[in-house]
Order: sequence, then C-alpha cells, then structure tokens
Amino acid sequence: MIVEVFPLGPAETNAYLLGCSKTKQAALIDAPFHAAEVVLKRAQELDLKIVMILITHSHWDHTADAAAVKEQLNIPIYIHQEDSGNLEQPGSDGLPLFFPIRGIKPDGYLIEGQIITVGELAVHIIHTPGHSPGGVCLYLPTEKTLFSGDTLFKGTIGNLSFPTARPTLMWQSLKKLSALPHDTKVYPGHGGATTIGKEQWLSAAEDKFS
Repeated sequence: MIVEVFPLGPAETNAYLLGCSKTKQAALIDAPFHAAEVVLKRAQELDLKIVMILITHSHWDHTADAAAVKEQLNIPIYIHQEDSGNLEQPGSDGLPLFFPIRGIKPDGYLIEGQIITVGELAVHIIHTPGHSPGGVCLYLPTEKTLFSGDTLFKGTIGNLSFPTARPTLMWQSLKKLSALPHDTKVYPGHGGATTIGKEQWLSAAEDKFS
C-alpha cells in the first residue's frame, strides 16, 4: 500500500493518494485546492494511475478541485448520497464560500458496508454522520488504516457548529470508530496522523466535547 498526504488550500486540507503497490492503481481521497496540479504530478512520479475520486464529505475545502481532477482524468467520483447535493451545488449546505467552487455531479454513492477495490486494496465504507450528514470514513482492515475525513482528528473532532452538523449523530459515529482495532492508523482530513488507541476518549466523546 502507498499512502501520500498533501495538505493543500487555505484550510490545509489533507488530500490523500492511496495506491496499490502491486497494480499501481490509486484513488484520490478528497480534492482540495491545487489537488489537480500537485497530487496528479506526484501520481505520475510514482507511476500510479488514479482510477477514482473518493470524497469523505462535501465541505468546499475537500471538494474545491474535484471537478478539475475528474475532467483531467475522466474518472468517476463517489460521495455519500446525503452530501451529494452540496457537491453538485457548493454552498447549498449553508457554509459561506470564500472562493468560487465548481460543482460536479457524482457518478455513484458511497454506502455503509460497501467495499470498493483499488487494485488489490479493499476499502470499506463507514458512514459517520455528525460533522456533515453524509460524512464517511474509509477503512482498510487488512492494512489497519482509516481515512477519517473531518469526523476524527488527532485529539479532537470535526466542527459541530455548522448548519448541517448533528452532534447526536457524531457521538454515535465516534463510538462506531472506537470499536476498530487500537492499532488502526488514522489519517484525518486536517493535521497529523494518529491511531484509534491513542484516542481513548472516543466512546465518551459526548462527555468530552458537549
């Protein structure tokens, strides 16, 4: 497995290049500003072929370059259905847009329990609403790896003050993540990596953050 991280855009949003070492197929996880330039260039250097875009949630800082990447590579883009409207019409979630963001229609939806293959990698979809209605985490159990979007950060959680945030759903989502193996490495939507075991507060997140 190949994982490369690119903190991009004004919010230093992490785009991830997830690649299969054997087949050289790859997925782009989230597409912040400049992903079309920076991540695609790195994929070429690594001889990786990006075959899909996986969006953890639809906030503008994670989708700003989604349309550009899709157009350049002619590849499908996937998101949870409950966040698809904001991908198509950025700003419809009530968050202010400080920059022009092009909308894009998804080619399919990410569903709880679904398994998506990237080469020989099996990516399990975990629906984790709370920060946004259609937030998802991408879990690779064999590689003990989780891409957590803005659900879970190192030591904290995604903003719950946004118009479509639902704190009650967030507590349920974090409890779901707390059941993963403690040595699962977590790659969040912002900031550095952590592990499930280091975030021992997960099952009691409501008491910690409410």
